Amino acid sequence: MFEGVLIKAYGGFYYVKKGDEIWECTLRGKFRLDKSSSAALVGDRVKVTPIRGNTGRIDEVLPRKTQLFRPPVANIEQAVIVFAVQNPEPNLTLLDRFLVLAEHANVDPVVCLNKADLMSGRREHDWLKLYRKIGYQTVITSTKNGDGIEELRQLLVGKTSVFAGPSGVGKSSLLNAVQPGLALKTGEISSKLKRGKHTTRHVELLPLQMGGFVMDSPGFSSLDLPPMQREELTYYFPEFANFIGDCKFNGCLHYHEPCCAVKQAVQQGLINEGRHQNYLAFLEEVIQQERRY
Repeated sequence: MFEGVLIKAYGGFYYVKKGDEIWECTLRGKFRLDKSSSAALVGDRVKVTPIRGNTGRIDEVLPRKTQLFRPPVANIEQAVIVFAVQNPEPNLTLLDRFLVLAEHANVDPVVCLNKADLMSGRREHDWLKLYRKIGYQTVITSTKNGDGIEELRQLLVGKTSVFAGPSGVGKSSLLNAVQPGLALKTGEISSKLKRGKHTTRHVELLPLQMGGFVMDSPGFSSLDLPPMQREELTYYFPEFANFIGDCKFNGCLHYHEPCCAVKQAVQQGLINEGRHQNYLAFLEEVIQQERRY
C-alpha cells in the first residue's frame, strides 16, 4: 500500500498521483456504498493497494485539512476568486458568497480581477480598492497583455489552490497563461447571454512546474451558503471586527438591534453599505437554513 494524492475523478475511475506516476484506481466497496458525494474528493491524500500495472484500489482517505463543497475539493489552502472587468460584468453579491465560503472553509481567498485590458485606461475598479482595504489579497490580470500573470504565478508557488468564479471570466485562460502547456480548453462568451460557456467538465488537480497544485473547476453562477449558526456569519465579514465589541448586546446580528456599532459604522461610511446589505441577505438565508435543519 502507498500514499498519494487524488488528482482527478472521472468516468467512475480515480486517478492518484504518486511521485511522477499516475495510478488509475477504483474505490473500496465501503466507499462505493457511501452515498455521500464527499467519500473521496479531488485533493484527498489517499492510501492505495496496487492491483496490477498502474492500477489499484483506494482503501483509505486520510483526514482532510479543509473541504469545499462547490466545487467539491479537499485540502485546498487558497481560493483564487476570479471576476472579469466585463463580459460578464462583476457580480459583487456572488463575490461575497465566494468569500464567505472560503472563510468558512478556512481557505485563504485571493480576489482576481481579470480582463484588465478592457478597463479603458482605468487602473482598477473602486470595488477592488474596497476589498483590498478590507484586507483581502487582490491581483489584477490580463491574458491579452500579460498584466499581473507573474504576480499571480508567485501567489500559487508551493500552495494547493482552486480557481473559482462564474463562467466566462477567464479562469482556464489564466491557468494556461500561468503555465503554458496545460492546454486547458477555453470557450467564447455567448453574445446573446453575455455568459461564458462551460468549458471545464470535471474537477482536476494540476501539478505546477514551480511547485504546488492548482485545480480547475466548472464555472457556476449561484452558491448556497454552508450550514452555520446565525451568529457565525458576522465573523466572515472581517471589516465588522473593529466594531462588534461596541455593540450594546452580546450576539448582536447587526440587523434590527438598537445601539448597533456595525450599523452606525455603515451610516458613517466606515463599512460599505453594499457589503452590509449582502450580509443582511445572507443572514436571512442562514436563518431559513436553521429552520429547515
